Amino acid sequence: MIHKREIKKDNLPIVVLIGRVNVGKSTLFNRLIEQNQAIVSDIPGTTRTSNEGFILWRGKYMKIIDTGGLTFTDEIPLEKDILKQTEKAMKEGDIIIFVTDAKDGILPQEKELAKRMRRLKTKPVIFVANKVDNKKIESNLNNPEWFKLGLGEAFAISAANGRGVGDLLDLLYKTANKIKKSAKIKKEDKNIFQVSLIGKPNVGKSSIFNKLIGMDKVIVSPLAHTTREPHDTLVSYTYTDEKNKEQNQLINFVDTAGIRRKANVSGKIEREGISKSIKSAENSDIILFVIDGNEPITSQDRQLGGLLEKRSKSVIILLNKWDLNKDTTDKHRNNIKEFVYANFPHLKFAPIIFVSGKTGENIHKIFPVLIKAWQARQTKITTAPLTRFITNITYKHQPSRGKGTNQPKILGLKQIHNNPPIFEMSVKHGTSIHRSYINFVENQLREKFNFFATPVVIKLSKSKK
Repeated sequence: MIHKREIKKDNLPIVVLIGRVNVGKSTLFNRLIEQNQAIVSDIPGTTRTSNEGFILWRGKYMKIIDTGGLTFTDEIPLEKDILKQTEKAMKEGDIIIFVTDAKDGILPQEKELAKRMRRLKTKPVIFVANKVDNKKIESNLNNPEWFKLGLGEAFAISAANGRGVGDLLDLLYKTANKIKKSAKIKKEDKNIFQVSLIGKPNVGKSSIFNKLIGMDKVIVSPLAHTTREPHDTLVSYTYTDEKNKEQNQLINFVDTAGIRRKANVSGKIEREGISKSIKSAENSDIILFVIDGNEPITSQDRQLGGLLEKRSKSVIILLNKWDLNKDTTDKHRNNIKEFVYANFPHLKFAPIIFVSGKTGENIHKIFPVLIKAWQARQTKITTAPLTRFITNITYKHQPSRGKGTNQPKILGLKQIHNNPPIFEMSVKHGTSIHRSYINFVENQLREKFNFFATPVVIKLSKSKK
């Protein structure tokens, strides 16, 4: 199978928010996109990897990037990585919004950023003073220090209460109109599916994410909880199908924050990040469940596996850091697979891929498996083949009793939903089927109709007397 991938890009004007730590960039970002996407806190360095979203104002779309706060010191973890991402965003951006704090005034970090702004001669820079909550604070902007930056008069706003934000959007609208880019988001193929990478902290999700999308978009570090918020990238994947026809599939990959037990969670930022990760999993079609292939499976891994089972998501298990494993024989791999399934018996339908986010080993194998899993979720089976199916298996293997003494009788089976596949089994009134037999039917359905990597849900209904 021939395949290639590329990041799907919109030809929209790009707005970039930059500034030092704690000036309110993430609050402004959420206000402009009208969503609570970025985590907001008083802790310096809350935003690490850049957030992306869309602004819609007066019928015009703009893409906006919220970058991490800078200090130009070593006080903030991952400062060098944040600066690297900020400089990259500034190069990509068409309009720069330089955000400052009207209460704190101009600090050395602003002076350093202003030097960098002045180098961007061909790009418009909007100089914003945030946290202007009243007239008294606004009067601070008359101090000469604000004009010495060489960026003109500061635009007064309050991202927290919305003061001046409408005027800022008007200015963005006028500035964006001068840029020769589209003002509309193109209608994409509806056949887009979402894939979230889920796992406990430090299993290597971000390394795998970067390898999947083909670029270093999220910060990778041994520091636990480096990723604090979900970050997504739309990838266009082209492959040749079994009929030798070229197909194009859009896949939205989402990197999430590491999830650990509530008892071990510390602070608001981590709690909010985990909450967003779980929500991302709920909104996804397929989960890449990342496990450290060089550590024992923990109770946290098992808890995450249970979370996936309850949400009826297609699952692909990635055993990461396989490059560190000294024994790479097929026998050892098979033993590892048996061990994993023993710990996750409810995920036996999930294929296992041995990968390395660091070296990229076997990352290319994930794409064909994702396509196969996505296609399996779309499967629709008509009543006739299902009737033949249930007749055959009940003839070979009679239903076992649940509660009660009457021998259960299955009257019919029909599919009531796909993505995920859900079936309704009609049972004779006054009888009950044992859970083990329902599991048996689920497995037989998966095998017969090729529900690859996909959970099968069976709901019972009792016939009337």
